[in-house]
Amino acid sequence: MSLLLLIIIFTALGGVLSVFAAAIFLLLPDEQRNKVVPHGISFAIGALLSVAFWGLIPEAFANIKPEQFQNLSGTILAGILGFFVLEKLLIWRHCHVETCEAHGDETQETEHGHNHKHKHEGNHHSVHEYSHHKSAGMLIIVGDGIHNFVDGVLIAAAFLTDVQLGIVTSLAVAAHEIPQEVGDFAILLHSGYSKGKALFYNVLASLSTVIGGILAYFSLDDLHASLPYFLALAASSFIYIAVADLIPSLHKKTDMKTSLQQIALIAAGVLLICTLHGISEQYERHQPVRTDLAN
Repeated sequence: MSLLLLIIIFTALGGVLSVFAAAIFLLLPDEQRNKVVPHGISFAIGALLSVAFWGLIPEAFANIKPEQFQNLSGTILAGILGFFVLEKLLIWRHCHVETCEAHGDETQETEHGHNHKHKHEGNHHSVHEYSHHKSAGMLIIVGDGIHNFVDGVLIAAAFLTDVQLGIVTSLAVAAHEIPQEVGDFAILLHSGYSKGKALFYNVLASLSTVIGGILAYFSLDDLHASLPYFLALAASSFIYIAVADLIPSLHKKTDMKTSLQQIALIAAGVLLICTLHGISEQYERHQPVRTDLAN
């Protein structure tokens, strides 16, 4: 079997396998899943932030020279600001369409008085909130796609070093991604996506792992120089989603019991990702790595 075919198969497994393993979450009955989703949001915050600060950013800085540190930090800043602008555009698009459709209510307002005006204002507020949630779902798909692309490059690089190492790396990527994918499903459902659409978009984002693997096979040297910047962009998307979209939603409930649950689940997300990352790093250190890359 050719090396390229192996890379395609195992990047697909590394990306899609984690999505389908996490999709077990979707099999829960609706009532149970609706109870779990708010807890999943808290867990997702911890998972996203720890992936960004414990995995992606250190890995990005480890692969550049000290004189490039400022450029890489600037990429993270530009990514956060860029995702803010992107979300603004997504919210504006949804609100613009929905408000135009709601103009008919404004006409009735002049006929029926102030009560209908209040109803319209309430509708406008709910439309804005719906649009905000929808944009958060879209951003998680974009960020996950970038992250998976980088995973594909790493899997291909491992295969070009040693086939056995490539197989182990792809399985490690799948295992590492599962808790994050569970969090992604929770975010997409919270954003108003149906189970089918949440699964479809997550699988679609996971296929960027294959694209990353194929591109790396043909042009690893070219991609190697830009890899830290892809990592930085993926990290900035996860930071933005967690801080700008998810954390504010937790402040809607302020009672002590809920707050303690939220803190515990955020900590659980951080702990799980950091533990898996540590195990993965430890395993890689003990792997015999060939210095001669396949030609």
